[in-house]
Amino acid sequence: MTETTMKQNDADREKKAAPRLKYSVFLFVAFVLMAVAIAYVWSHIQMTRLEYQVAEEMTRKEQLLEEQRRLKLELATLKSPHRIESIAKNSLHMSYPERDQVIVLKGAEVVQ
Repeated sequence: MTETTMKQNDADREKKAAPRLKYSVFLFVAFVLMAVAIAYVWSHIQMTRLEYQVAEEMTRKEQLLEEQRRLKLELATLKSPHRIESIAKNSLHMSYPERDQVIVLKGAEVVQ
């Protein structure tokens, strides 16, 4: 082979390799862009899911605070001295003791 033929063969090979290289670079860039787009979409999906969870938890918090207020009110009502006295008199048929029914203990001696 002559030197000109070899140079021509090398030039032909370079021309064939150049489109193949451009195609590979194009595929690599396309793959990277798709990966970035998928990561971007995934992050937005995650953010939206977390926003829904936060909203649900805030609703749950409000419900629990309302239940706490209701339970505090119920506790105050149940501890009311007037209510306790009413139950003792009406349901349990209790009454205040007479003076002679009261025994005061002081130390070891009994005082009537």
